[in-house]
Amino acid sequence: MDTVGGVLIDIDGVLTVSWTPLPGAVEAVTTIREAGIPLALVTNTTSRTRRRIAETLTDAGFPIGPDDVLTAPAATAAHLREHRPGTACLLLNSGDVAEDLEGVRLVHGPDARPDVVVVGGAGPEFDYAALNDVFGHLQRGAELLAMHRNLFWRTDAGLQLDSGAFLLGLEQAAGTEAVVLGKPAEEFFAAALRSLGVTASEAVMVGDDVESDVLGAQTHGLTGVLVRTGKFRPDAEDGVDGHRPQHVVDSIADVPGLLGLT
Repeated sequence: MDTVGGVLIDIDGVLTVSWTPLPGAVEAVTTIREAGIPLALVTNTTSRTRRRIAETLTDAGFPIGPDDVLTAPAATAAHLREHRPGTACLLLNSGDVAEDLEGVRLVHGPDARPDVVVVGGAGPEFDYAALNDVFGHLQRGAELLAMHRNLFWRTDAGLQLDSGAFLLGLEQAAGTEAVVLGKPAEEFFAAALRSLGVTASEAVMVGDDVESDVLGAQTHGLTGVLVRTGKFRPDAEDGVDGHRPQHVVDSIADVPGLLGLT
């Protein structure tokens, strides 16, 4: 940990729950920033734009700006602009993230014939009609992209079902597999590392999701740190398929100590 060149931190469940800062989170981020270690906030949150996330966190006392935030919608837009420019895309997502989808041609309505279906975060929009509409487009050959495949997330009301649960059904029904563009996709982590100017071996990823955040990062050469907050469950410490998190701490408040900053 003495050679850490950059820190990636998940937001929901690590820094905040329902956008309320967790104890010690503001102080931890401030300590890392004051130590001169580059950091990026990397999130699969699909309900808010990068700008709005940054504003919310700044108002809560976190020393960050929009350029410090990388979201799954922004990564999705970058992928589409590079690999499928001008392609007609149908978006199923809860929340308005149009600002972060600049350059993506979105289509909707009964006459839409998308070449790509993009599944974002779950919410009331994920009703039978919407899901069946997506299923129809997939049967006609549309490509399936997903901003993430998280099964659930934690709010102040407890664990809530997320779009990964619906994505599994769509994949099985349509006989296809989604291309995931948020965490734990290698392309997502690579973009975050480029923004910090560090290599994977120099970076630490702090998250509450043992698969998407921690093991995903470790697969791509980063050091993983699992926190016991957010969506954490005790069995997460055992890892998945024989792969375990390299470090486990109680909360983000313990990370500066892990990095040797306190």
